[in-house]
Amino acid sequence: MSENAQQGTQPEETAVDVLIIGGGFSGLCMAIKLRESGMNSFLLIEKSEDIGGTWHDNRYPGCACDIPSHLYSFSFEPSPDWSRMYPGQREIHDYLKRCVERYEIASNIRLNTRFHEAIWDESETVWHAAAGESMRIRARVLVSGIGGLHVPHYPELKGIESFSGPQFHSSNWNHAVELAGKNVAVIGTGASAIQFVPQIAPRVGKLYLFQRTPPWIVPRMDFAMAEKWKQRFRRFPLIMRAFRQFIFWRQEFRVLGFLGNRFVRRKATEIATHQLEKQVQDPKLRAALKPNYELGCKRVLVSDDFYPALTRTNVELVTDGIAEVRGDSIVTADGVERPIDVLIFGTGFRATEPLIGIRLVGRDGLEIHDAWRERMSAYLGVTVAGFPNLFLLLGPNTGLGHNSVVLMIEAQVRYVMSCLALMKRQKKRVLEVRPETQKEFVEDIHRRLEGTVWQSGGCRSWYQDPRTGENTTLWPGSVVAYARRTKSVSPADYELT
Repeated sequence: MSENAQQGTQPEETAVDVLIIGGGFSGLCMAIKLRESGMNSFLLIEKSEDIGGTWHDNRYPGCACDIPSHLYSFSFEPSPDWSRMYPGQREIHDYLKRCVERYEIASNIRLNTRFHEAIWDESETVWHAAAGESMRIRARVLVSGIGGLHVPHYPELKGIESFSGPQFHSSNWNHAVELAGKNVAVIGTGASAIQFVPQIAPRVGKLYLFQRTPPWIVPRMDFAMAEKWKQRFRRFPLIMRAFRQFIFWRQEFRVLGFLGNRFVRRKATEIATHQLEKQVQDPKLRAALKPNYELGCKRVLVSDDFYPALTRTNVELVTDGIAEVRGDSIVTADGVERPIDVLIFGTGFRATEPLIGIRLVGRDGLEIHDAWRERMSAYLGVTVAGFPNLFLLLGPNTGLGHNSVVLMIEAQVRYVMSCLALMKRQKKRVLEVRPETQKEFVEDIHRRLEGTVWQSGGCRSWYQDPRTGENTTLWPGSVVAYARRTKSVSPADYELT
């Protein structure tokens, strides 16, 4: 990083052509493509002390990706050196840092710089942004790479303020807390919990896992990448690309079950059920871990060691609701009180509120949270009517439940670059999606969602807006379909002024 980036010191005012918010996969991909195109007047700001986004913030034991490493990486920067089929947090973080060095974007990154607000100036046709303690930025184009999985979700629990022991969320893991021999309560059985529970279970004295709804879990089938295959990948890049394509199509096939193909969904359900029956012999525990909704309605998880961890004698699965948290215990609805020394939340993120805590004011003083009061939406998940020269990466309805989200990021960045190229060709400073274009797209998205497992699978999930029950996070289709839809920009969809 640059000296300013390392020290966290910024100039008071600066002007750039493009301001990028967030230093995860999205923001870095945007920065790299700007650099490759010769557009060097850009700045990427990141709230943390290092780049990486979720792969910097999440450092809980066992933190890893649930997409194979050769697919969970940039297509333009494949790596033959992944140590495992599924990479751990540190390895992914190191990969992103190598990308920063390789594409020489460090000098355009400012760390320890939290984004606060941006206001569109109609007369000057620029965004006025505030970040850090006193930084002011003028930018013609604003790109949000914030993502949806960065603000922790905490359940509302009676008496939680009275708990006297250490408590923390999995995304803010407190490694200073010694868990050995302690009575530990874990609330939640989502994607993070099924990774860290097997890691801490052998160390703690007693682990109480509080489950509201059991997840569907399929085998992970992780393995170390043999050195001979790494060498082959280095010598013959085409083999590595073929391996990536194999993984891609294997993952892509799974979306059919989510979209309504009952044969594919039934086969996936049989695989998940077989693993549960094989790894959990106790019929009572097995029944408690069997979901009563269709596979895919909630995020499908991958793990080989979660179920075995729950069969340990020092682990208890608790399915009764929490009635009250006390100073050193948790009381459930059935009146049972369990002694607790440490409380860990594995309760996920506020995914349907991706821009929470920041302020974006577009044309005519419209704030984006007001624009989204009835429904969070964006055309192609990227542009929002009333907000000129604003581009969202991993915006509404562009998340995935079956494949690598990095593929969606690359498609969106290509689309943004096409928009910028269109503005340059037509010598226009301002681009804004037409309201009717966005409305038609959003209505089509929600019509397509009606027949999917996400809307009719018999559950409530973090995919859905808690206010309306609508799925505002996932793309109701394949990655191929989205890539085709965003392959080029249609000038008719936009007002260029």
